[in-house]
Amino acid sequence: MHFGGPGFIVAIVMVCTFGWIVNNWIRARHGYPLEDEWGGKTEPATNAQTARLIAENRELHGKIEAMQDRLVVLEKIVTDRGYGLAAEIEALREAPNAKMISSDKERI
Repeated sequence: MHFGGPGFIVAIVMVCTFGWIVNNWIRARHGYPLEDEWGGKTEPATNAQTARLIAENRELHGKIEAMQDRLVVLEKIVTDRGYGLAAEIEALREAPNAKMISSDKERI
């Protein structure tokens, strides 16, 4: 076996990675904090934390669904032809004198 080649280095990396995965699997199975790639520890979530996160997730999903329903209604209002017609009528009401002046000039 040649110990200086790239195959040997790849084998060492694979053995180390496999050992790290097995170590974390054993630690997770027995409830110990997990180790990340930099040697830091990650505590497993407790049942209270998990329940709180699940409740918060449900609440946020409900809010998103309500916002999506409101968005659909607003899109219908804006794309409705009556809304555009109402905006044109309001624009004509705001500047009636400008239209009359331009039409008077055309008559002259």
